[in-house]
Amino acid sequence: MLTLHHLNNSRSQKIVWLLEELEQPYELVNYQRDPVTLMGPPALKALHPLGKSPVLDDDGKLLSESGAITQYLLARYGGGRLAPDPEGPDHLRFLECLYFAVSAGMNPIMIKVYASAFKLSGSAMDVAATAELECALNYIETLLGQDDWLMGDLFTASDIQMSFIPELARAVGAAGDHPVIEAWQRRLYARPGFHRAIARGGAYAYAEPV
Repeated sequence: MLTLHHLNNSRSQKIVWLLEELEQPYELVNYQRDPVTLMGPPALKALHPLGKSPVLDDDGKLLSESGAITQYLLARYGGGRLAPDPEGPDHLRFLECLYFAVSAGMNPIMIKVYASAFKLSGSAMDVAATAELECALNYIETLLGQDDWLMGDLFTASDIQMSFIPELARAVGAAGDHPVIEAWQRRLYARPGFHRAIARGGAYAYAEPV
């Protein structure tokens, strides 16, 4: 049995959503952020050296990092769902989206978070991060084009993972004007799997109406 160790208002919500879309049975262990520091509880550090969420437990074997967990779940439990044909023309783009969502797309957001925490908002570093984040959002709109999903008419795990970027961009006040992304988010939030994930994982502050 899979067990997901889930922290509220974190990218762990994307793994809850992925599991719901896959209709894969799992147990959920919920953790709550400290209301003042917003940090996860010590129990997460006791579970895994990184002290982060999500952490997936598959029969006693632990895996952290949402990108790695996504790839693992698709490979072991996906059965070809939520991913394009690995031999098809969209596979490279799919992989790029999966990892852009946890690397280049997230980097400017984290810089802005730290700039705010250390009272550096408006500094050259913060301004540069805003510009880099805008570049990331423009790239997502380019990928979407006129399509419903990042892989055209096929909804995949890349849509789930990538959705975290505009959500956090809005949270740090740098979402910009991106109607294509907003329309995509409305489609994402309308999915039954998303609603099941909220019912299972709890309220998710970043999924504000768009």
